[in-house]
Amino acid sequence: MMTARGGEVKFAVHWCAVTRTYQKKKRAEQEAATRQRIVEAAVDLHTSVGPSRTTISAIAEKAGVQRHTVYAHFPDDDGLFAACTTHWAQLHPFPATEPPARPGEPLQPLAAALREVWAWYDEVEHDLELFLRDAQLLPHVRAALSPYEGQLSSLADQLTADVGGAASARAAIGHALAFETWRSLVRRQRLPAARAIQLMLALIKHAQADVGRRPRQRS
Repeated sequence: MMTARGGEVKFAVHWCAVTRTYQKKKRAEQEAATRQRIVEAAVDLHTSVGPSRTTISAIAEKAGVQRHTVYAHFPDDDGLFAACTTHWAQLHPFPATEPPARPGEPLQPLAAALREVWAWYDEVEHDLELFLRDAQLLPHVRAALSPYEGQLSSLADQLTADVGGAASARAAIGHALAFETWRSLVRRQRLPAARAIQLMLALIKHAQADVGRRPRQRS
């Protein structure tokens, strides 16, 4: 009887441990799902009204939770916006532009990179416009844009190296890759993207031609 009863106790203890493990796992899954709903709700608001006009109350309402639940998952704006930035970047990854150079066509990789980056701008224009607007108002939004700016800068450096590394070429390439350049030429001036890219390539080719050219001496 003692042995049987001892077995029952061991079984009961094991069952309790299994139950607690299951409950902890279930609770963790529910918390993760709640956190994801909050992030998705925040991103939806950030890309519709902008980060500066997004409130915790609006996020909570959209996510179907209470305000204190939002704060429980994200005690400060920096943590919430960092999670939102990661989620948005997964939905809209910056193009990985590494086209191979072709003999006799030094500007071909640059043209390919511009097509990919400008196509990305076309996809995220509304969102990026709101982010850039609010970066002037909110430090955490400005900080969240740093990776995007770093990617543009690294790409410009790489493309500049491909065409000779001149400072004037770097300036022209940086200008061509800028969001505002694309918006000005394609949106405001209504140029077809292909034609606008040709203009940028002409500018960069002219910048290349300035290498080694001495400024004229005034008489």
